[in-house]
Amino acid sequence: MSMILSASVVRVRDGLPLSASTDYDQSTGMQKCRKYFKMLSKKLSQLPDRCTLKTGQYNINFISSLGVSYMMLCTENYPSVLAFCFLDELQKEFITTYNMMKTNTAVRPYCFIEFDNFIQRTKQRYNNTRSLSTKMNLADMQTEIKLRPPYQISVSELGSANGFAHLSVAEYKGTGKISAAPHHRLEPVTLPGIVSFVLSLLCGALNLIRGFHAIESLLQNEGEDFSYVIAFFLGTAACLYQCYLFVYYTGWRNAKSFLTFGLICLCNMYLYELRNLWQLFFHVTVGAFSTLQIRLRQPQGKSPDYNV
Repeated sequence: MSMILSASVVRVRDGLPLSASTDYDQSTGMQKCRKYFKMLSKKLSQLPDRCTLKTGQYNINFISSLGVSYMMLCTENYPSVLAFCFLDELQKEFITTYNMMKTNTAVRPYCFIEFDNFIQRTKQRYNNTRSLSTKMNLADMQTEIKLRPPYQISVSELGSANGFAHLSVAEYKGTGKISAAPHHRLEPVTLPGIVSFVLSLLCGALNLIRGFHAIESLLQNEGEDFSYVIAFFLGTAACLYQCYLFVYYTGWRNAKSFLTFGLICLCNMYLYELRNLWQLFFHVTVGAFSTLQIRLRQPQGKSPDYNV
C-alpha cells in the first residue's frame, strides 16, 4: 500500500530534532529507517536542500530551508510529487508558527512536539489521495520536480565516513552536481546581527583613526614605538574581517571568527597603556558579540519561495 509512514522536523546545523510524528511501527525495516534518519540529520548541513534516499521498500525524502529540514518516510511506491508537496506543506506551516529565533535557540530535543498534531492531520490527508485533488496544483509540482529533481543519495554514501564531504547546501542543478562553497547562502540577518555589524565597523574606524594619529606622533617624535601603529591597524583589519565573516560564508568560518576575536584581544592587551579600561572593555565586548552573531548565523537551504 502506498502511504506516508512518519515525518520529522530537524535543525540543519546540528541535527537537533524539533518535532516528529508519533509512529509505533517496530518492524525491522522501520527501525533501520530510523537509523538512516539519524545519520542524515547529522549531515544535513552538507547536503542540498532537496534529497531522496531509497532504502529498498522505503524512501526518505527531505527539504531544507532557513536552517530547518523537513523529513519524511514513505513506501517506495508513494508518488514523489506528493511526497514533496507534503514536505512543502509542513515547511510553510512550521515557518508560519515558529520564528527563526526560537528554532535557532532551541536546546531541548522535540521542544516543538505540539507540531505533531499538524503533521498527523496532514499525513492523514496525504494518505487519502482522493482528498488532495482540489487542494494543490500537481502540474506545477511535477514541472518543478522535472526541472530540479531531488538529489539521489545512495545507502553506500550514507554509510561512508566521508561520503558527503563533497556536498553542500548551496544551490544545485538537477544533475546532482553541487556548486562551490562561495555560493552558500546564510540565514537572514537579525537585529542583533545588524547591531554587531555596525559596532564592529565602529571599532574598526576607531582603530584606524588612532592608527593614523600614532603615525603622526611617530613622525613628530622619533622615540615613539612603531609597534603601536601595527597593533591599531591589526585591530582595524580584525574588526573588518569579522564584518566579512558575518556577511559571507567561508570555509572554517567559526574557527576564523574565534581566531579573529583572539587577535582583537591581543591587540587590546598590547594597547593597554593607550586606552582606559572602558575603551578596552568596549572593544573586547564588541568582538565577543560579533563572534557570537557569526556563530549563530548559519548556512541555509533554498528560501521557501518555490513550489516544493
